[in-house]
Parts: sequence; structure tokens; C-alpha cells
Amino acid sequence: MQNLTVLGTGVLGSQIILQAAYHGKDVVAYDLSDEILAKLPERWEYLRPLYLRDLPDATSERIDAAIARIRTTSDLSDALSDADLVIEAVPERLDSKRDTWAKVGAVAPEKTIFATNSSTLLPSDMADATGRPNRFLALHFANEVWRNNTGEVMGHAGTDADAFEAVAQFADEIGMVPIRVKKEQPGYVLNSLLVPLLDAAAKLYVRGVADVDTIDLTWRRATGAPLGPFQIFDVVGMQTPYNLNKDSDDPEQREFAEILKRDYIDQGRLGRGSGHGFYDYA
Repeated sequence: MQNLTVLGTGVLGSQIILQAAYHGKDVVAYDLSDEILAKLPERWEYLRPLYLRDLPDATSERIDAAIARIRTTSDLSDALSDADLVIEAVPERLDSKRDTWAKVGAVAPEKTIFATNSSTLLPSDMADATGRPNRFLALHFANEVWRNNTGEVMGHAGTDADAFEAVAQFADEIGMVPIRVKKEQPGYVLNSLLVPLLDAAAKLYVRGVADVDTIDLTWRRATGAPLGPFQIFDVVGMQTPYNLNKDSDDPEQREFAEILKRDYIDQGRLGRGSGHGFYDYA
């Protein structure tokens, strides 16, 4: 699959776009307005030094060539006109995603495979909206996709096996390790393991059991992990855990969301991408 269309150019959408182009794919970046798309060159320049720092084969020339393979449009029909694969990275709301997929299914070529990058919703929550449920599945990326990352491929009961394998092969071709998830699971493999760790760390902090540095140090030293849970929060960014916890039935998770909003988000400490989160990076 050579021709990729990515719907949504936010933090993760833009990473997927550049990663695919870096590995030789022709990519169309779609978003709702030209004003949003006009911000992408700034995003490429933000990501450039990270590629140069983290990837031994990265050069400015290779990154320039990748950027040259990216085309932008706010016209959905134009974005989908020759797409082999569409990856949706729009905000994590079921109604928005279903509406997006209904529009995609109405105009995409017959050849196109549809993949959501949703981290919390199941493919079966959206598949029927496409009109082509057999061509629909999930391809989940974690943040900082260029760094030793995974592409979790998860279908639903009606996903065609050939479509599943084509997406797994695509993940491999753009530098991911394909993780074939055999059965629908909220959180895939990664978040099913990661979320309980982050929740436990948040509760230790809320309860005053230990501070951020101590919790992270304990996890790193005792397990050999490169990052502690609050360093992982910084990679993910504050907005995602805030959104996931603010309406929780668990009062400690709601309290953690309040801390994130008051002490971090409202102070511009949005995570590693902003240079400041639980830790300072700039």
C-alpha cells in the first residue's frame, strides 16, 4: 500500500504522516480547514531534530524528501481519491469518529482499507458506519512513533483476513513492529498493560504516599524500565490522562485530573512536547 491518507493532523496524526512519508509512502494529510493545515510546516520543523537525534539513518535531506511526499487538503473527496489506506486520527469521541467514517465510506475508492487509530474505542463500535465493515480495523500507534515503536493491528469479528494482513505489512513497512491483536480488547495490548500502571502511580501521588521523583525512581530501578510512570505521562501529554480521568467514577482519579488541570495544563506544562510537564525538558 503506497498511497496513505491520514484524517487529522494533531499530535499523533502529524507523527503518522511524517513517519509514513519518511519510509517512502505518498501521504495526503487531511484536516477540516486550510488554516489548520497551514500549521503543519511548523510541526515538521519540531519533529526534524527529534528524528535526527533518535534515528541513526536520519538526515535533513531524507526528512526534506519525506516532507516533499506529503500533500495537504481540506477536501475529503480529494484526500481519498487514490487512497490505498486511510488512517483516522480525529478526536476520541465516538460520534465524531462514526460521522467521519460515514463520510469516508461514501466517497473512498473500492480498494481502500480503513483503519482507526483510536486508543479507547473498539473497531466494532465504528465498523458499520463505514458501509464496508469487512475493510475496517484498528491500527494503533503510541506517541513518538519514530522511536522503537509498535503498530497494534486489531480487527473485529467481520474484518477480512487479507485486510488485516495488509495493514500489518504496512505497519512493518513504515518502521513499526506489527502487533497482531487476535481478539478485540479495549486498550489493545499496550494500554491494557500501561493504563493500570499509570493509574496506580497517580493514586500513589494523590494519596501522598510518594512524590513524582520517588515513584519514577522506584519503577526504573526495580524493573530496569527506561522511564517511570510520570515520565510516561509526559510523553503521552497531560490532556489525554485529564480527559480519561475527569469524569471517572473513582474519586481519586477525578482528583488526579483536577491536579493535572490546575498545576499542569493551566500552567502550560502540557508534557514533553511543550518542553515542560512533570519534568522540564527545555
